[in-house]
Amino acid sequence: MNARTRTLIAAALVLGIASGPVGAHAASVPARAGGTAGVSAPLVPAPPNAAVLERAIAGLGAEHKDATAALVRVGGTSGSWRGSSGVADVVTGRAAVEQGRFRAGSVTKTFTAAVVLQLAAEGRVDLDGPVRRYLPGTVPDAYGAVTVRQLLNHTSGIPAADGPGDSFEAQWEHRFDVTDPHDQLVNALAKKREFTPGSAQHYLNINYTLLGVLVEKVTGTSYEEAVGRRILRPLGLRQTSFPSRTQTRIHGPHNRGYQALPETDGSRELRDVTEWNSSDRWAAGDVISTTADLERFTKALFSERIVPAAQLEEMFTVPAVKNFADGKDAALTAGLSRIVLPDGTVAWGKSGGRHGYNTGIGATRDLSRTLVYSVNSTNAKGEDTNPVVLGIVMAAFAK
Repeated sequence: MNARTRTLIAAALVLGIASGPVGAHAASVPARAGGTAGVSAPLVPAPPNAAVLERAIAGLGAEHKDATAALVRVGGTSGSWRGSSGVADVVTGRAAVEQGRFRAGSVTKTFTAAVVLQLAAEGRVDLDGPVRRYLPGTVPDAYGAVTVRQLLNHTSGIPAADGPGDSFEAQWEHRFDVTDPHDQLVNALAKKREFTPGSAQHYLNINYTLLGVLVEKVTGTSYEEAVGRRILRPLGLRQTSFPSRTQTRIHGPHNRGYQALPETDGSRELRDVTEWNSSDRWAAGDVISTTADLERFTKALFSERIVPAAQLEEMFTVPAVKNFADGKDAALTAGLSRIVLPDGTVAWGKSGGRHGYNTGIGATRDLSRTLVYSVNSTNAKGEDTNPVVLGIVMAAFAK
């Protein structure tokens, strides 16, 4: 592995985007150079490398070690590329559904952050104001100094709520549990804070669970309706939805998700994890979408068509603190993460992982290159980066 590859791998890990008997199906579409009105046209990068992208997702299926399917969309000023590979399910072996829906996991946080920033633009939420101002009966004295901005960029110091455990089997046993976000908040806010608010960064779902409750309080409607009214319907994201509290299925066409589990004889079981209750993630990670919808969302977001320019800066501002877990420089913003590629290019994105599904959105700020992917990873919640995901990211942003 050469130095460039190692650097790119490290960059992909920072972004958080990095969190195969059917060949790749792909299509490339050229595009003309151009800039946004009132903005100088960026230098047009090389077109997406179709051959490299096809290799990144080739050979996926029941026998592939890391993924059973992948859906990818790469776009930008130099052209676009669409590809799919793998199987919709390992029983029939039918080809992956290119327009299939999937669990997008923590990409949900980008939607949540966008709504909160809209409310800030409308003067209904003060980002520097204490969260307790909006939720006095929810946030106790111990967390009275936590601001809305600190929730957005994960610098609140609020610890995670208790769950069934980190192991797959523990989570499997509770996969149909229905979780009330208010119960999670009571549990988390009763604990001692991890650090002084604003002094470190720790990526935890609890920050966005609290933001979901804040959205409901300020808008006077459900979180799901607020996102639908403000983002989904205006953008025509008809394939994007939020499951009901008790819903366990992915409605509509989709590729099934699997978790690989070792057997005593050295083989593996591919356990179907498609049906799962995601109420424990809610405003932090339960959205269901498609690559086409997420691409449209990403482009609209970066083009200031969802969040006004002044508030959108929050998504491109990394707090000057260290990561709580490892002491490295923070990389997370309000709903996104920052990455510097080996050639100096800065990209921004968000990844998500639910059992059976790894998802990511990413782009350069000028939208000269965009990426959306869904990979049916066989260990989607694993600590190591899925090699297929990493290959897609490297292929999409490589020059």
